Amino acid sequence: MAVVRRGMAWACLLAGGILGGIPVVSESAETGLYAGAVAQDVTPPQFPISVNGNMSDHFAQRAADPLHARCLVLVNGEQSLAIVIVDSCMIPRELMDSAKERASYRTGIPASHILIAATHCHSAPTVAGVFQSDPVPEYQKFLADRIVEGIERAWLQRVPAQLGWATADNPEQLFNRRWKLKEGVLGENPFGSKVDRVRMNPGIKNPEVTESIGIIDPQVSVLAVQRRDGQPIAVVANYSLHYVGGVPGDAVSADYFGEFSNRIVRAIGATQVQPPCVGMMSNGTSGDVNNVNFALQSSVRREPLEQIAIVAESLTQTALAAYQKIQFQTDVPLAVEETEVELGVRKPSEAELAEARQLLAAAPEGSLKGARLIYARESVLLAEYPATVKAKLQALRLGDLAIVSSPCETFTETGLAIKQATPFRHTFTIELANGYNGYLPPARHHEWGGYETWRARSSYLAVDAEEKVRTTQLELLQRVAPK
Repeated sequence: MAVVRRGMAWACLLAGGILGGIPVVSESAETGLYAGAVAQDVTPPQFPISVNGNMSDHFAQRAADPLHARCLVLVNGEQSLAIVIVDSCMIPRELMDSAKERASYRTGIPASHILIAATHCHSAPTVAGVFQSDPVPEYQKFLADRIVEGIERAWLQRVPAQLGWATADNPEQLFNRRWKLKEGVLGENPFGSKVDRVRMNPGIKNPEVTESIGIIDPQVSVLAVQRRDGQPIAVVANYSLHYVGGVPGDAVSADYFGEFSNRIVRAIGATQVQPPCVGMMSNGTSGDVNNVNFALQSSVRREPLEQIAIVAESLTQTALAAYQKIQFQTDVPLAVEETEVELGVRKPSEAELAEARQLLAAAPEGSLKGARLIYARESVLLAEYPATVKAKLQALRLGDLAIVSSPCETFTETGLAIKQATPFRHTFTIELANGYNGYLPPARHHEWGGYETWRARSSYLAVDAEEKVRTTQLELLQRVAPK
């Protein structure tokens, strides 16, 4: 297997044959699949730190649990790729692109073959500006550096490997959070118009709603990688569930994504292996789904972090059932296709912009209170956006399994449509990957309205964006599919 050398540092590493006790694969090594995985700690080194995920900014003083960038590198002959799942709410494309270029220089993996995605935990440091949280520049640099380091470490740890995948269903943790309003009832959006026919998170026993839209994807997809002697290297899961929450306001947390990652390693009996086995939970298409059942007659009270543990354990058992069905292969064809799609931006009109500025001018100084003012600020900021943006999309082939990326909070029905139309035996989507472009509602959801469609930096793409993204994703799948 050819090893790409980059700079004097690589020459020294390869001449010595080791880096910190980790074997470096030589050019004379046998062909077939090679893999390495690392969980790179990205917990903030300093507190307090801004946390986003809500409409108002707040500061964490501690870590309830560590945050990680979990990195998996796969190589087969001349083909190589990396998948990185980061405990973050959302990550801007500029940070990801920079990290990819640097990691590519250090490893030889093409930047276009590196997928980096945020989990969308709502209890992580602010990396992308949204609502009243502004990015923390020092943490942005720290995070990018750690992602690069994690990919390089995973690359250096690669060993002869085998790979397989399977699926199992877990519908118990999923609830579509968009509820239909009763006939004749219209909800008011933050721009002063009563036009919404759908309400997000309506609360228990809300007399104005009838039923949830109800669309969920219960599938837990599990990709497992082992050494050829059967020692686990990594377990990558995918599930279409928003964050769970219940994190104390003064803490950062990896939410259920991190807790699952720890539990699945224990469940498969891999806590003592070296290098450590890496569990990974990626976010599927969960833009309209969360873990709250508003059909209950009363709410359920939980202790801090309790619901995270409940959901993580439930998903661990489902993933374990899938894992136990996996048939591993040593020669797995790899392929990656990447492209950009140009999407329109929904910007405020001149009249809307003037009204937004007037509202802000009359507002008291300090944190903005109320949706009207918060969205007025978003309108002013969106006015500076270009008329179109370019979103990056990828399709990865791992044998008869495919993964597509989305830089958006993607709706479940989009993910289901891709699974239905894919040319592969199985496909799943990793959302919030390779950038952040806000919500991606299908066109009919724009007609219905509701939070996910309200114009802001969290939801600014044109009404036809979902169709363009989905069509392009399917085209990429055709390009990486076996001929």
